[in-house]
Amino acid sequence: MATEGGGKEMNEIKTQFTTREGLYKLLPHSEYSRPNRVPFNSQGSNPVRVSFVNLNDQSGNGDRLCFNVGRELYFYIYKGVRKAADLSKPIDKRIYKGTQPTCHDFNHLTATAESVSLLVGFSAGQVQLIDPIKKETSKLFNEERLIDKSRVTCVKWVPGSESLFLVAHSSGNMYLYNVEHTCGTTAPHYQLLKQGESFAVHTCKSKSTRNPLLKWTVGEGALNEFAFSPDGKFLACVSQDGFLRVFNFDSVELHGTMKSYFGGLLCVCWSPDGKYIVTGGEDDLVTVWSFLDCRVIARGHGHKSWVSVVAFDPYTTSVEESDPMEFSGSDEDFQDLLHFGRDRANSTQSRLSKRNSTESRPVSVTYRFGSVGQDTQLCLWDLTEDILFPHQPLSRARTHTNVMNATSPPAGSTGNSVTTPSNSAPPPLPRSNSLPHSAVSNAGSKSSVADGAVASGVSKFATLSLHDRKDRHHEKDHKRNHSMGHISSKSSDKLNLVTKTKTDPAKTLGTPLCPRMEDVPLLEPLICKKIAHERLTVLIFLEDCIVTACQEGFICTWGRPGKVPAEHFSCSQEDRMQGVLQDQD
Repeated sequence: MATEGGGKEMNEIKTQFTTREGLYKLLPHSEYSRPNRVPFNSQGSNPVRVSFVNLNDQSGNGDRLCFNVGRELYFYIYKGVRKAADLSKPIDKRIYKGTQPTCHDFNHLTATAESVSLLVGFSAGQVQLIDPIKKETSKLFNEERLIDKSRVTCVKWVPGSESLFLVAHSSGNMYLYNVEHTCGTTAPHYQLLKQGESFAVHTCKSKSTRNPLLKWTVGEGALNEFAFSPDGKFLACVSQDGFLRVFNFDSVELHGTMKSYFGGLLCVCWSPDGKYIVTGGEDDLVTVWSFLDCRVIARGHGHKSWVSVVAFDPYTTSVEESDPMEFSGSDEDFQDLLHFGRDRANSTQSRLSKRNSTESRPVSVTYRFGSVGQDTQLCLWDLTEDILFPHQPLSRARTHTNVMNATSPPAGSTGNSVTTPSNSAPPPLPRSNSLPHSAVSNAGSKSSVADGAVASGVSKFATLSLHDRKDRHHEKDHKRNHSMGHISSKSSDKLNLVTKTKTDPAKTLGTPLCPRMEDVPLLEPLICKKIAHERLTVLIFLEDCIVTACQEGFICTWGRPGKVPAEHFSCSQEDRMQGVLQDQD
């Protein structure tokens, strides 16, 4: 693990850190919170969340942010690194009684300077559609809690749709809604549409169309988060039972699955090109999963407690030309990145597309992602070729296998496409902090998310025939895992919950569903910094900054190297939040 200032106390709060790009610096003037800046008493409250939208107005200052703190919901103009935050003038402020906001999402497709659609999920199960610019409340869904009485854990607009949205609950159910339809005055009746390993999808039976359009039941326990792939075709879900499940959203087919090393999975994100998925959770690890191979390709250890958010940074993805490889497959061009429509992301996207063409010089990519956790630490990670393909001969063999799988008849039902790459990777595998000059991924030779062959070829559950490996170092592995029990008194409850799943977690260890620690590369973070007093709940990468938030209700802006105006370096200490962020590295 990379560290700075080794003589400093571990509990000191950091206000800057350095990576290969340069210095990232906390901007005290750009901090958002409740208007009085008083730290929020977070005991028993839902996590603070932040949502961004750009209104594409002519002022050049079209960014808006929404955040929830306790029973309160705020909507501000976000001035980022350019100007100081003005907390005295929220565009909209709402205080709820009897329930708390838990999550929210803007419709980027319909947002204008005059109107914006914001979905807000609540702890009692309802979902509200509001317009914080017009200060209107349009509709309330599941108002009588006839559809689901449990807490809303995640709500998102369906990519490319002006009216469809998806809602996940702690009951383990997801519901597809249409804003144009009502929810009805009676509890919905359902008819089975499709069923598979650990999931079922039902349609709503009624004489007239009503919400919800679909009901998804996924895994056991709470469905903690879901994320759409960059092209909107696939849906990744993480649950309290410790499983990542990836579905083809339109065909409702299970593409692949993964099991956490320990406990529930709490967060999930896709790489900008849709080739990789990163998860985090109660095993204190970040896990990188290959979408095409349906297997774990790396784990990252840097956090000392549960990982609450993982996110890719499309603006720091490094693309470099490299020497021609022995074999380079071709892909379709990637779909435009959702929510990352700015110049750097678009530039990276076009270069990623170029990388996948056999007509051009091969290009290597370093993926950057970050994570924050209940340990109040921010970690940044680089995913490079020395981690993805630690042995060059195997790298070429895997590349060949990947392309063959993408273009050959479906192999998902046999499990060969999953087990072959995993079994071919002999220990020992490297520990790495992904140095910036490492050679980079062969991922471009794999088929893109949009490839129809992948969508049809791995539609069935590909891991049913997985066999158990011998329990090598079984006691050693679990000693490390069970040492994390001090994090919460409920750890034993989480374990009990996991054992109720259809797939026995004990039998997944040592299989491609959940490889042993020594069977996959172990990432170490580029930086790992304590940046807050309370657990971190937000990590968002923007073009000129990184945004983090903690459970005290402070939304912090970290200026990227070269993006911070000079006046920010002369900020006085009095402008900082009370009792927070006192250390300058």
